[in-house]
Amino acid sequence: MVMHFLSVWDFTRDEIYKIVSLTENIKDGSIDVKGVLEGKIMGMIFEKPSTRTRVSFEVAMKQLGGDAIYLPTSSLQVSRGESIKDTAKVLSRYLDILMARVYRHETLVELARYSDIPVINGLSDLEHPVQIISDFYTIYEHFGRLYGLKISYIGDSDNNVARSLAIGCAQLGLELSIASPEKYSISREFLDEIFEKVPGSEKLIKVYEDPYEAVRDADVIYTDTFVSMGMESEAEERLKTFLPRYQVTMDLLRSTGKDTVFMHCLPAHRGHEVTDEVIDSEYSIVYDQAENRLHTQKTIILYLMGYL
Repeated sequence: MVMHFLSVWDFTRDEIYKIVSLTENIKDGSIDVKGVLEGKIMGMIFEKPSTRTRVSFEVAMKQLGGDAIYLPTSSLQVSRGESIKDTAKVLSRYLDILMARVYRHETLVELARYSDIPVINGLSDLEHPVQIISDFYTIYEHFGRLYGLKISYIGDSDNNVARSLAIGCAQLGLELSIASPEKYSISREFLDEIFEKVPGSEKLIKVYEDPYEAVRDADVIYTDTFVSMGMESEAEERLKTFLPRYQVTMDLLRSTGKDTVFMHCLPAHRGHEVTDEVIDSEYSIVYDQAENRLHTQKTIILYLMGYL
């Protein structure tokens, strides 16, 4: 049976821990994966612009001995009306694994339904699972553990990163406090689904409006852009709502009562969701996050293809 990775839900708690552990071994070289995927090809479908997702996946495949083909949708026949079904079935005859970065999560679901090869969610409007699994590895790398830590997410939590983070924290037993304006807060329906699937997780995930209340005792403060791709027309309204209250400043970072680290999935809009002082400080581990996308994605690719 083909295994896909469209959502953090697709990995169990034990599988996430396994991915984190294997990533550590791959990054430090104790597991040698050079050349493992010789002759294997990944297709990379992009509806959205990308820096980290494209480069990290392409480099990962090359370092594993395989290769990757960049497939912007404008160059594919889907842009002229070919069905997702036909595209998936044809690409399955050419490729060994497929990654897609899309606007609608339903596009990924349909690709996976008709693909005979693993499909990876490189980002959709619903979730960003490869980012969050990599973030968990980065947190583990920094703290030496995951269970029992507290993450505070500040800003727009009705987005793909916050949703994947909430699922992962519930599964792994991390405390998550979210601070957002009510209009841009993670939906109650989404949280209720998590609470139903992971009994007891309602004690781990809390939602606030006050950022200072949310970051109390936080080990990690995490934020994302206030204006996601495709929402540029809402920029003025969003910035009026979020600024200055939900900007991660050094004052907010120092208010936690701990040696808190700062995380951001990037790209960052400096001066909006975070100040230069914070993102360039010794507390910032954003570039570790970015680097670890490469290592974690090697692990995910190998795991889905049955090599680990």
